[in-house]
Amino acid sequence: MSRKPPAPPGDELIERLQRALDILGLKHTLEQLDAHLAWATAERPGYAALLEHVLGEEANTRLAQRIERRIDTCGLRERKTLEAFDFNFQPELDKTLILELARLDFVRRKEDLLFTGDPGTGKSHIFQAFVVKACEQGISVRYARCVDLLDDLHAGLADGSYRQRLKRWGRPELLVVDDVGLGQVRKQNDEPTAAHTLFNLVDYRHGRASTAITSNIPLGAWGRYLGDTTLAGAILDRLVMRAIRINISGPSYRQQVAKDRAQALGAKPDGDDDPSMP
Repeated sequence: MSRKPPAPPGDELIERLQRALDILGLKHTLEQLDAHLAWATAERPGYAALLEHVLGEEANTRLAQRIERRIDTCGLRERKTLEAFDFNFQPELDKTLILELARLDFVRRKEDLLFTGDPGTGKSHIFQAFVVKACEQGISVRYARCVDLLDDLHAGLADGSYRQRLKRWGRPELLVVDDVGLGQVRKQNDEPTAAHTLFNLVDYRHGRASTAITSNIPLGAWGRYLGDTTLAGAILDRLVMRAIRINISGPSYRQQVAKDRAQALGAKPDGDDDPSMP
């Protein structure tokens, strides 16, 4: 004997459901209530399956919103993914290792990460993809270019908020400091050097949380860039002690993209306008 389909809920029951969902703050379920009721009427699931369908959709929606908030507030200017990274363009880069690092186990082990190499070789792209992965996994993370981070800490010296700012940068499970060596490091005569400021942060985080850094200059040039060779050495000493180090040596992807775009617009390849060329 076949079961009769359940009668559609009455207006009073719908109103009680809407009121309960509103009180509980289940906004997505409230918005999708008609669709859920139509699905339940058509599919006639068991009680557990019905709850899983409704609450699972609410949970997935909240999780997606939470991830979006993390990405929006972590400091990223661009969202990158490893799926969009052209590993064929940098054949010497160990793809297996990069994908292993993307699991972010090094963050859970409180290890540091240090990527060096010329501009345009993909360091920032990879680290920005790691930041997105951290947001997806619920890992607290902040991202900043080195010059912007140092400017923020130096601003704290001027308004008396230096300790609070240092703790804020020191708190995340993963801190990504991008592009050491690019941009002008500001310094007034009466301020500590950039090396002093960065040392305080690295020392504060040392052994407590992971710091990931990209550098476009050789490590030996950090002292000149940051303004103090001794303190730059102390920074590197702390980083290298627990760091996974990778050097990306290869062509600039940005320059190749620009060259391809120019050729697509009709520009001659380099050397084509040289009369000595055959």
